[in-house]
Amino acid sequence: MLKRLALILVGIMPTIAMAAPTSDASVTVFAAASMKNALDEVNGAFSGQSGIKVRTSYAASSALMKQIENGAPADVFLSADIDWMDYGAQRKLINNETRVDLLGNRLVLIAPKESRIGEVVIAPGFDLAQLAGNGRIVTGDMRAVPVGKYAKAALEKLGAWERARPKFAMTENVRAALTLVARGEAVLGIVYATDAKVEPNVKILGAFPADSHPPIVYPVALTPTAGPEAAAYLAFLRSRAAKAIFEAYGFTFLLEQHRD
Repeated sequence: MLKRLALILVGIMPTIAMAAPTSDASVTVFAAASMKNALDEVNGAFSGQSGIKVRTSYAASSALMKQIENGAPADVFLSADIDWMDYGAQRKLINNETRVDLLGNRLVLIAPKESRIGEVVIAPGFDLAQLAGNGRIVTGDMRAVPVGKYAKAALEKLGAWERARPKFAMTENVRAALTLVARGEAVLGIVYATDAKVEPNVKILGAFPADSHPPIVYPVALTPTAGPEAAAYLAFLRSRAAKAIFEAYGFTFLLEQHRD
């Protein structure tokens, strides 16, 4: 069972987007795994407007920033937390003048769709270990992956961490945890609300209080080598059209002003 709970890779999935001055124009986007469904649709809309190709690599924000640090070519970085964007800014791996906080999300507890566990009130005194019984709980690696960091912070704040800790299996990104719960290979998982929304084989048991963990913020920025196509892409992410797509997938659009 533990071997089957090993880390699952979320592969690099190329996505095409906007039209540009030449057919060779493209943008390379490194984005948090939790953004995949929504961002694929956003990229398609961008492509339909401009013809610029968008190649998107999805993984944990930590892994993507480390790839950028090691020289991987990226034009845009979309992180699932502020820490990894700060990491890039401190090392001049992003253009800080282009940085904006784009989206928000919620942290939820999930179970397989057929689980007998019902709705749970997540509050101080919440006993996650008892709820899991003899089963495993999955979330992203709490040492680096944003969802895991949020999860650990919440469980510590609620007093549930110490008892639940031995039951956790860590995954390399949030979609890996989602997959394990959807397959019934873990009895519980902690993921984002947007992930649960796109997976029909899981159900949400409860949402973590917003004040139990740092705000879930998705910042975006261009890299120092990004060209005009990437600037156009960033502008599209701030548009009314992108806002509608992100909100349809359950994200909170944080920009008060958007571009048409």
